[in-house]
Amino acid sequence: MNIFIGYNRVILFLMRNMYPPCESIARYVLPVFSSLVAKELVEKYGFTQVEAAKKLGTTQAAISQYLHSKRGFGGANHLKKTLPKIHKSASEIAKRIVTESMTPDEFMSSFCNLCKNLQASKVL
Repeated sequence: MNIFIGYNRVILFLMRNMYPPCESIARYVLPVFSSLVAKELVEKYGFTQVEAAKKLGTTQAAISQYLHSKRGFGGANHLKKTLPKIHKSASEIAKRIVTESMTPDEFMSSFCNLCKNLQASKVL
């Protein structure tokens, strides 16, 4: 019985550590990043929730949840070291959305760049 329990723990450990870095970053960082961009667009640049949703490729309901912190900051406790970098990137992207009319696909590409930068800096 003890061998079986030990084996299950090893398998669970291996499964948790077999995710590609992008998957973990997308799971924990993307909601925080999207929330920060949405808040900037609405609060700083005066976008409506519908306009922000179109720019980010999501729904108005998601934007509302981001604005009221009901969505997006669930994994923020694990990101204390990287939160300033994420916040800076979100501010830059929000500004680019306003000045360059960035599409939802370009928004997701910007997240990929953030993901690469976070992996390269090894702060996660």
